[in-house]
Amino acid sequence: MVPGDDSILAHLRRGSVEHCVLALLRDGEAYGLDIAARLGHDGVLLTSEGTLYPLLSRLRKQGLVETSWRESPAGPPRRYYSLTPEGHDALARFTTVWARFRDAVDSTLTGSPS
Repeated sequence: MVPGDDSILAHLRRGSVEHCVLALLRDGEAYGLDIAARLGHDGVLLTSEGTLYPLLSRLRKQGLVETSWRESPAGPPRRYYSLTPEGHDALARFTTVWARFRDAVDSTLTGSPS
């Protein structure tokens, strides 16, 4: 990675990673470590599990996700996260806005008209 890339990625993550969490939960529930592994597999969207749990708590307080506890076959019970109807709506809105935003940025970066 080039020096300064971390700063750019941090700014880009700030506005999008919560919606990536919602997208991961679109098709069903998941527990925190699974979400962290899926987001962090390439080191771009998530660099530390420590940032995920406050985000999940915020999404729960906003009513976008709900939680349930399940016994684990190995270890303590796990907290599972799933989307609420409001979470599905927020993800749909973000997906629409993101496409317009992404296209505008790509158009500007490549110098081609949108």
